[in-house]
Amino acid sequence: MESLENKIVFITGASSGIGKACAVEFAKAKAKLILSARRVDMVKNLSEELKQKYNTETIFFHLDVRKRKDVEKAISDLPDEWKKIDILINNAGLAKGFAKLHEDNPDNWDDMIDTNVKGLLYVTHAIVPFMVERKTGHVINIGSIAGRAAYPNGSVYCATKHAVLAINNSLRMDLIDKNIRVSTVDPGMVETDFSNIRFNGDKEKAKQVYRGLKPLVAEDIADAVIYCASRPKHVNISEVVITPTAQANAFVAYREL
Repeated sequence: MESLENKIVFITGASSGIGKACAVEFAKAKAKLILSARRVDMVKNLSEELKQKYNTETIFFHLDVRKRKDVEKAISDLPDEWKKIDILINNAGLAKGFAKLHEDNPDNWDDMIDTNVKGLLYVTHAIVPFMVERKTGHVINIGSIAGRAAYPNGSVYCATKHAVLAINNSLRMDLIDKNIRVSTVDPGMVETDFSNIRFNGDKEKAKQVYRGLKPLVAEDIADAVIYCASRPKHVNISEVVITPTAQANAFVAYREL
């Protein structure tokens, strides 16, 4: 197991859910954290909490990964010592809407493509050159089982997560001679704000997604991320697929109703 102490970890979408859980686990491991999200008040509170609880060095800032110029400026403006990023967690992502493609709202498509695909590309493009220069680093992408099998009413979300898997696998080949590891962690049902956002704040509808079974929680995914990040230097965990015990894949789940 490789120590994560003093490693610099950059997390997108760190304000809640999986991103926040990852921040907590890396703080426990004594890593240094760069926390970013659109909800800057929440990452500020998280940063202060982690400093007090774990004596963690953190910096935080507002970042909308959909805005390429903002991403480039945020990375460029990092103090030199914080540019030596060891681990990038591409966590920012969302689903919007749940409808047949011909009945869906194209505004939802823009949100998902701009965040899940273009945002991931912008952040990776801005950070990986620093890793290449130092010939060390690790990119961990948070994907989804939706990137492995499409399902009805989720065509564009599934397409974005298929793209994440393709980018992940291609990036690993691009960096094969640079001593940089590339991993994807692909969850099934995780009870976070994910479904609330997908259903535009309809909490009752969101709750129905997990009815009759015990879903994963954000900490389960963070545990998998820590596992990937802490392997010995010669070990790359290329892909992790993680589901609740009651979920076999994107189509099959057992519910006790």
